[in-house]
Amino acid sequence: MEKTFMEAMDFRHACKVFDETKKIDDKTINYILEAGRKSPSSFGQEPWKFLVITNQELKEQLRPACWNQVQITSCSHLVVILAKIEDVKAESSEVLRKFNRRGLPQDAVEAYVAKYANHLKDDFVSDKTTFAWSARQTYIALGNMMTAAAVKGVDSCPIEGFEKDKLEKLLNLDTRKYQVSVVLPFGYRINEQSKQLREEIKDIVEFIN
Repeated sequence: MEKTFMEAMDFRHACKVFDETKKIDDKTINYILEAGRKSPSSFGQEPWKFLVITNQELKEQLRPACWNQVQITSCSHLVVILAKIEDVKAESSEVLRKFNRRGLPQDAVEAYVAKYANHLKDDFVSDKTTFAWSARQTYIALGNMMTAAAVKGVDSCPIEGFEKDKLEKLLNLDTRKYQVSVVLPFGYRINEQSKQLREEIKDIVEFIN
């Protein structure tokens, strides 16, 4: 039974150990991935790619580079979210292609590309700064996928604890094109959920009228 949005928010937690005997069916994992695909991004550039790993041998190989965290191998599906590098730079043909999807007149497209290039000129001075920009966008997709999973009763655990260079080598990535932003295992919990701790809304929200 699907959960409402707020029920999903209450259900979701950083699952530390997954039940290795339970696997996510294709329909459910595709629902989760679709939430990532449909996520918004700055200038609509969708600077991400999702590697979905179910091969247990590969998960075992990746685990040491992820601080040996058990989630990597106990999960049903391991999603490695990549941030685009080359294809988001203003001179890339991909940037132009994505602006052209909007069906705008050519002069309007050129104006958008110019605005994009000018607004992000400091972000694209190196692959390192480009990664920082792209990685921020991937976190929008990350959040939506975790909530979509929770709606379906699937657990997740966002992982930033990994050795980036080692992980990229193990995945045989061309880091001029893609770099690892975050690792996201999905599966079903084996232990009871810990108590959700959050600040009171009055302490974090201020209305300005």
